[in-house]
Amino acid sequence: MDLFSHSWTALRAAVAALPDEDFAKPSGCAGWLVRDLVCHLVIDAQDVLITLATPTRAEPTRDAVTYWDVAGAPPTGDDPLDALTVRLAAAYEEPRLLTFHFDDVGSAAGRAAALADPGLRVGTRDEVLTAGDYLHAYVLEWTLHHLDLVAYRPDAAGPPAEALADSRDMLERIAGAALPSSFSDEEALLVGTGRRAPTDAEQAELGGPAARFPLYLA
Repeated sequence: MDLFSHSWTALRAAVAALPDEDFAKPSGCAGWLVRDLVCHLVIDAQDVLITLATPTRAEPTRDAVTYWDVAGAPPTGDDPLDALTVRLAAAYEEPRLLTFHFDDVGSAAGRAAALADPGLRVGTRDEVLTAGDYLHAYVLEWTLHHLDLVAYRPDAAGPPAEALADSRDMLERIAGAALPSSFSDEEALLVGTGRRAPTDAEQAELGGPAARFPLYLA
């Protein structure tokens, strides 16, 4: 629960620090500008609020690791929700309108998470998780998108170290395989999710079980 709050606070601060001109620049999400990514984060924050307000007595069907589905290929942008996100982002017209909405909804999502009972069972995507597992799954979401946000801004602050380490561990548990120990946590996440191609030296280490990477999470 604390790691959710820490990673979310860091990501919100990174968005708040964006200069207006950066919203029209590419993000680390293929095909998405920074403004598209921030709009996606608004939708994510809404999902957190909706899920935490959807309690159920049903038994959990997934946990923080099994929450994630693995796609067979990277996103193409043809998914209707992805296309809608791009149109919504363009509709804001001015970055300040988008950042205001993100801060408003993002603050509420952060407060709701801090107040949530970790053992509360909640429903989302036709599955049931404890609130603790659901919020833990989102640490990976926040960390990957934080990396996406700063992909072309080398001077910007990245995700917290503990969020990087936890997200790497979760990615490896999803895959059932470990990435090479020589990879930093950030390198492991970028290469392991297909956000960048491995160097020749990295590729040479990606044999055996590590050949299961990259994973395309959904």
